[in-house]
Amino acid sequence: MVLRNINHSLGYHTRKIATMFFPLEKIAEEGKDSREVITELKENRISVKVRLGDNERSAERELRENEDVAQAMSLLLYGVLSEITGFKPPWGILYGVRPARLMHAKTELLGEEGAKDFFRSSLVTENKIDLAVEVMKSENRIISLSNDNSFSLYISIPFCPSRCSYCSFVSHSIENAGELIEPYLELLIKELEATAEVAKTLGLRLETAYVGGGTPTVLSAAQLDKLLSAVERYFDLSTLRELTVEAGRPDTVTAEKLAVLYSHNVGRISINPQTFNDEVLKNIGRRHTTAQTLRAFETARQAGFDNINMDLIAGLSGESTDSFKNSVDCAVNLGAESVTVHNLALKSGAYLVTENEGYSLSGRTTAFDMIEYSYKKLKGDGYSPYYMYRQSKSLGNLENTGWSKEGRECLYNVFMMDETHSVLSAGAGAVTKLKDMKSGHIERIYNFKYPYEYINGFDEIISRKEGIYSFFGE
Repeated sequence: MVLRNINHSLGYHTRKIATMFFPLEKIAEEGKDSREVITELKENRISVKVRLGDNERSAERELRENEDVAQAMSLLLYGVLSEITGFKPPWGILYGVRPARLMHAKTELLGEEGAKDFFRSSLVTENKIDLAVEVMKSENRIISLSNDNSFSLYISIPFCPSRCSYCSFVSHSIENAGELIEPYLELLIKELEATAEVAKTLGLRLETAYVGGGTPTVLSAAQLDKLLSAVERYFDLSTLRELTVEAGRPDTVTAEKLAVLYSHNVGRISINPQTFNDEVLKNIGRRHTTAQTLRAFETARQAGFDNINMDLIAGLSGESTDSFKNSVDCAVNLGAESVTVHNLALKSGAYLVTENEGYSLSGRTTAFDMIEYSYKKLKGDGYSPYYMYRQSKSLGNLENTGWSKEGRECLYNVFMMDETHSVLSAGAGAVTKLKDMKSGHIERIYNFKYPYEYINGFDEIISRKEGIYSFFGE
């Protein structure tokens, strides 16, 4: 797609709007293409013309006195693209990652009704406005638990049994990188020791810890024991509110591993089916079955876990609306304490996109129906939305929402998404996010991305930890 912006510097905004409708398009500023968007500002008049093959639509209008030009151009472009595609993204012209955070900011400035009016002026639908308000209130309750010296801990296990077709995370299949796990774990524990020393020296208070990936339960029971024992040995856990471990792939879950997690006071785990449709699981490269998911969930219950999350993804290849509804129903019927509903994001690093550029975008309307069903079903069965975020290049510009039963929210998810306090991270691909609680200023310290880089450059990673002291003025 070619996007031409004439006589204005609003390209950031127009590109964001165009991407909502065409998440897989590579957008260029020059050249020839069957898909073309032209936006122009001429004196006090804005205009938009969109050509998709032989189909063409346009609109123009005068700017009002003191009108926000960026918003006016975004609204005009959104209107033309909606008309020519027949699709209206329900978040209107809002493209930010954190709608609830924006709702909070606008509520502080304008009051709740004023904030809602702002969202309406941005063409957000009423049910999305209600969702943003509800998540804002839930997030605010959780955020209030944090203190000025609070922090969270993230531990990265970047290995999986196999790579899913939609995945763009830093993860390696154990078929290709299994020999790296043991040396990786040895160094990870050393990094955790260094990180704990920093936290102790700075007098930081640990609120939540999250072991993610990848799939942490690709580790053996002995390796999980070794990792969690190190966390207990090095960190002051007296203030820890929550310890989560992702057991995301049901084919990695065993009674022995779950017993280890439970013995280390892991209070929350995720067992993530993504779908309860075996054919769709094959399509996306998940080497497990629905039966394995059900067995893993029952095994976790038998091990004593009473706070289990299940992830589902709307818009997967081959998934019908009825099939997705069945997946939501299954998670609810199992009694999962929380269900996180993701909207498929077509990230450029995912196999689904890199190897299948023709992936159909007609699924965006289907994804909308799926998300709407999950909202009604979960809300009707006693779940409340407690955190939410959006990703670029997602089908229909829809949201990812965490739903939970009362008191079963994942605190780490909220602290991380809101950027409530500092997150100290360890492992390949991990990002330490430091927050100045007075100014709100945030700085990031990046670890090397891949396990082999992490192993080969470990001394540099430890050296970068010194930047935490510098940030806090020590």
